[in-house]
Amino acid sequence: MRGRPTIYDDSNIIKKAQEIFWQKGYSATSLSDLQKATGAGAGSFYNTFKGGKKEVFQKAVQERRLAFDSFKSQLEISESPLELIKDFFRSIADTSKEEHLKGCIIANTVVEMTYIDEDLEASAVQILTEVEQMFTEAIKQEQIKGKLQTQTSPEILGKYLMTFWCGLNTLRRMYPDKNVLKNQIEMQLAVIS
Repeated sequence: MRGRPTIYDDSNIIKKAQEIFWQKGYSATSLSDLQKATGAGAGSFYNTFKGGKKEVFQKAVQERRLAFDSFKSQLEISESPLELIKDFFRSIADTSKEEHLKGCIIANTVVEMTYIDEDLEASAVQILTEVEQMFTEAIKQEQIKGKLQTQTSPEILGKYLMTFWCGLNTLRRMYPDKNVLKNQIEMQLAVIS
């Protein structure tokens, strides 16, 4: 007789769990929520994820890192990295109201986990720091090539874009309106012209 079977070992379960975490946050998501979203029983769930809810959440957050890694690869080969960054921000305005209301799971995690779980907070901060460094490096290279008018230091501009990112993810919840967001995004992007 075999023990309880494990649930899928691919990223499908992580993506389903990620959606719940994204909507409700870590603290408000229950094991029951995760079971319902993934179709897994408690035994199967814990057999697959020995670290329980926290392990699944960590993997869900790391799943988002893949999107950032993909974007970084695009930036490294782009002939117009600043336009790619601007287009990334511009694309936010065109997403659905449901996407606006979710915000960014990584930024949400930093806010939610501060003073609650140092490991989860540190993991999210690390990802955002890497994104900041990615922006900083792209800006630095464009300044070296003379393709950027502003002489503000790349480090300050990289942090500015992260401030903009985190603020935008709050603003889009307040005003999930394409036109409002487009105007705000263009105003903020004028800094890196």
